[in-house]
Amino acid sequence: MYAQMVKTGLDSVKAREEMTPEEQTFQDRIDADIKIEPKDWMPEAYRQTLIRQMSQHAHSEIIGMLPEGNWITRAPSLKRKSILLAKVQDEAGHGLYIYCAAETLGVSRGELIDELHSGKAKYSSIFNYPTLTWADMGAIGWLEDGAAIMNQVPLQRCSYGPYGRAMVRVCKEESFHQRQGYENMMTLARGTPEQKAMAQDALNRWWWPAVMMFGPPDEASVHSAQSMRWKIKLNSNDELRQKFIDETVKQAEYLGLTVPDPELKWNDARGHYDIGPINWDEFFEVIKGNGPCNRERVRTRKQAYEEGAWVREAALAHAAKKAAHAHAKAA
Repeated sequence: MYAQMVKTGLDSVKAREEMTPEEQTFQDRIDADIKIEPKDWMPEAYRQTLIRQMSQHAHSEIIGMLPEGNWITRAPSLKRKSILLAKVQDEAGHGLYIYCAAETLGVSRGELIDELHSGKAKYSSIFNYPTLTWADMGAIGWLEDGAAIMNQVPLQRCSYGPYGRAMVRVCKEESFHQRQGYENMMTLARGTPEQKAMAQDALNRWWWPAVMMFGPPDEASVHSAQSMRWKIKLNSNDELRQKFIDETVKQAEYLGLTVPDPELKWNDARGHYDIGPINWDEFFEVIKGNGPCNRERVRTRKQAYEEGAWVREAALAHAAKKAAHAHAKAA
């Protein structure tokens, strides 16, 4: 989900006999579950793939603040406002953790942010949908953060050490976000008929974008095999999607809500739920920048970055002044 359409730079998975001696040694370390650290030798394609995936992940955390930030001032109670504020703050922290981890690969945060603002870099497709009612805050926490956990827990075992370690704290906080969202939906689903209808409407609108979050089907995800060989990804898109569906359908039933898929049914032979067709045309349009809120999200992010320039300049000036003072004192 944080590697939607990430390219490895390789046309196919390299056979061992096609690898250089350095690449063979590198792959042996990965196969032995030995973490790759910033100063270790790595193939350039591995480094670039990590930069693309980690930057997309970090951008998703930062852009992901916007749909929920839209409701901070309109939260129905002080309790809900406090929870939502804490969650948005967490998302900012997640972005910073991952930007810092990406910088260990020799790319600057400024470069990554410039690519986001220019449209060169992508972020998760789900953040390009509007939040129309308060129930959307519950649906996002339950569905989007639930999907994020499916993706991020395995990433704690990612072959690149800084990325995997960043995921440890991120996963703990995402678990809180998912529980918060589900509790919000439960309150609405067990409230007045109007509140339950609001919860159902939110589920109707967010179900399919959440299912699409994991990226295109495996047969269309041509670079996943190499990323999995390198253990940058630990599970395929379809594996994660199926796990998400199997668990989330049961949660919807407990809430008394209906998953908006008339073809949804349990398959005894597979031991999984079958679902109806996914609208991949919609997914690819959103990835291309043609979703309901793509332009609004990037425009808002660029405006915030530009308006915050004075804060960055002041922080740099303070750091320079502090360093100069320390140098003078040492002399």
